[in-house]
Amino acid sequence: MRYSPISRFKGTLLGAFLGGSLTYGGEIQFQSYLDLGRMAVLGTQSLIALGRLDLDDWIGRQQQESPPLAATDDISIKIIIATLPVALFFHENPIKLRQNLLRVLKIWEDDPVVRDGTLAVGYAIALALTEKLDPLTLIPQIVAFLGETPTSIPKKLLRVQNLLAQGAGLSRAQAEFAREEKLTNTIAMAFYCFLSTLEDFRLAVLQATHNGNSQVQDATLLSSQATGVITGALSGAYNGTGGIPVNWQVLFLQKNSPAWGLTSFSQMLKLTDAFVAVWSGVYDLALNPRDLIEEGCEVAPLSVYAAPRVIRSR
Repeated sequence: MRYSPISRFKGTLLGAFLGGSLTYGGEIQFQSYLDLGRMAVLGTQSLIALGRLDLDDWIGRQQQESPPLAATDDISIKIIIATLPVALFFHENPIKLRQNLLRVLKIWEDDPVVRDGTLAVGYAIALALTEKLDPLTLIPQIVAFLGETPTSIPKKLLRVQNLLAQGAGLSRAQAEFAREEKLTNTIAMAFYCFLSTLEDFRLAVLQATHNGNSQVQDATLLSSQATGVITGALSGAYNGTGGIPVNWQVLFLQKNSPAWGLTSFSQMLKLTDAFVAVWSGVYDLALNPRDLIEEGCEVAPLSVYAAPRVIRSR
């Protein structure tokens, strides 16, 4: 494998967080009033606590945080980000991936654009984690995964592919998709930023928040952060934590500000570690210390995570 599952899991969630933490000029803001990922944290905590997807538990956690939400651009982005843990947890099986993403979306109002955006982002992340993401075929695969739909997302994603094939620059893509602040344009722009700089996380998210023309300068903070969050999740899944600039990670660790409703950035790192452990089936020794004492076992300082049937004897 090119990158370990824990690197890609962490890369997805940290990439989304860091991608949404950049301002228009590429500067890092340590606190965001939009807090786009809070619902993703709640979903991750539910999966960790139960080891499976339980909609009732998700609904209970969401209702404790806030009342039922209407479908607005702000909420639509939060919903897509909230499904990232599900995309990670079920990334190995496309059928279960689709089923469970659609199940989670039932928590909120049914919006075809949110549905297609969720499926597009989730499927791309799943392909990255299984190392099956080919930039030349990704968009046709996503369009096939979406199937028949009344939304314009397939059309706009195919337009992204055409722009990439033509070698179109960022300014042309912005002229195409930044004229209106619609969710479909945000998703299209995020895929452009990701695919045009596939191996470079830093450049991908900087493109997502670039203010090279007046249209982008007039864009709202929501539009910029939303594009950055989705781009960061996609690029983080593909490049893993190794692709995320070390100086950015160090800045957040030093500042250790609240992150997506958690008390600190370091707490977010611990959450992602626990999430990968639950997905991989690691036995939680902390919950059953008596078993260790009875058997006279010692805890090894190093843990290894891998997808099923990946680790082999040498």
